[in-house]
Amino acid sequence: MKAEPEEAASEPIDTDVVIETPEHVRFRHALAGPTRRVLAYVVDTAIRIAAFGTLAVLAYIASPSKFSLLAGLADAVLWLSAFALEWGYFVVFETLMGGQTPGKRALQLRVVSSSGRPLGFVDSVLRNVLRAADFLPIGYALGFAVMAGDSKFRRLGDRVAGTLVVVEEKRKVDEPIPRLALPSPEELAAVPANLALLPAEIAAIELYFRRRPRLREARAEELAEIAVRAIAKRSGVRYRSPGRLLELLYYRAIGGAGGRP
Repeated sequence: MKAEPEEAASEPIDTDVVIETPEHVRFRHALAGPTRRVLAYVVDTAIRIAAFGTLAVLAYIASPSKFSLLAGLADAVLWLSAFALEWGYFVVFETLMGGQTPGKRALQLRVVSSSGRPLGFVDSVLRNVLRAADFLPIGYALGFAVMAGDSKFRRLGDRVAGTLVVVEEKRKVDEPIPRLALPSPEELAAVPANLALLPAEIAAIELYFRRRPRLREARAEELAEIAVRAIAKRSGVRYRSPGRLLELLYYRAIGGAGGRP
């Protein structure tokens, strides 16, 4: 049976971004969506409120009289602290912690430069000063609207500073690829020996093999069909089982004619 080639489906929405450093080293990151960023902001806000509350209690204790010089000094220090917590908290932590604040670290987020440079003091100042504009007209409504309309979830500050917020999840060690059935000579003859797979295609096939044991048979074949469609179309290969064709393609690409994947 010949699989009917279909036109390539439209590209899915990609929540990953590739950042290339000035040394031409490329890193792939998962973009942080609004929900995760809001949770990180809530954590940072709670920390700032707790810090201001502590300072307010200390200022009250240190003021023997409401109208004393010491009380006026305590009030001045308190309001300066409030200003510093509002405008300096994010800049200081993002600069010293490499693009993170306590809230971002708790949610495994990091601010990075879209140009591949380390996040600098000026970058952090620019993105945080414009939080005032993002707040308009109330409750960061403008910021949410801008993020929702941007493919990289950037708010105004990120656009001006050239920054992105990415997810830094801990990655598990890749599972070994299950042993694949060796191909018969007839099967190998049906696959062009000079068919070259792209590195991204090989990585996708390996990921499929690792996940296949946990999938239902129908779902595994469905995913294999999606993965193999473009390769079969450009090479004219006929196949009955898309999963088996992926095995043969991988054998050709990794094992060679006389080896084993």
